[in-house]
Amino acid sequence: MAGLRDRKKQQTHDALSQAAIGLFLERGFDEVSVADIAAAADVSKPTLFKYFATKQDLALHRISDHAHEAARVVRAAAAPPVEALRDDFLAGLERRDPVTGLNDHPEVLAYYRLIFMTPALATRLYQFIAADQTALTEALTEAGDDDLEAELTAAQLIATRQVLSRRNWLALSTGTSADAQYAKAVDEASRAYGRLTTRVEL
Repeated sequence: MAGLRDRKKQQTHDALSQAAIGLFLERGFDEVSVADIAAAADVSKPTLFKYFATKQDLALHRISDHAHEAARVVRAAAAPPVEALRDDFLAGLERRDPVTGLNDHPEVLAYYRLIFMTPALATRLYQFIAADQTALTEALTEAGDDDLEAELTAAQLIATRQVLSRRNWLALSTGTSADAQYAKAVDEASRAYGRLTTRVEL
């Protein structure tokens, strides 16, 4: 029975997510109410709030699914942190992972446009980025960096990933295909992470 309950919860979660993203892309974030989303998913508002605390969470959960990913990569890798995160980003480019910005599916492009161009969502995105940086700082400290070195390195690594992802999205949003952008994306990632490997790795 627990398995069935979990599946039903996941189905409701997914239905709310799909309804919310569809409405946001159709009308714009500010033009959609929580009541609209609940009605589209055929659930009550109280039920919706059991799954998502805020309307922003409904929009950003696709990104929050990757929360603390950099820290997880560093903890799991045998390679030094910069190399591990570089290789992880390059692998993401190859498989066209949306978090790298190199995915030209129309809904993905529209989704990121929604996030970047909606002030309330952009602000919440920066909160996620700050949390990722804190988690990565902790992982680097565990690996042996002192507090200052860990904090500085985490800031550089998280910023590098964000800059690269946004550059890819901007290129694709102007009509460049993911395939056409791929070689440049790999070159820019290699150069960007290469700048960080000059620090002494533990």
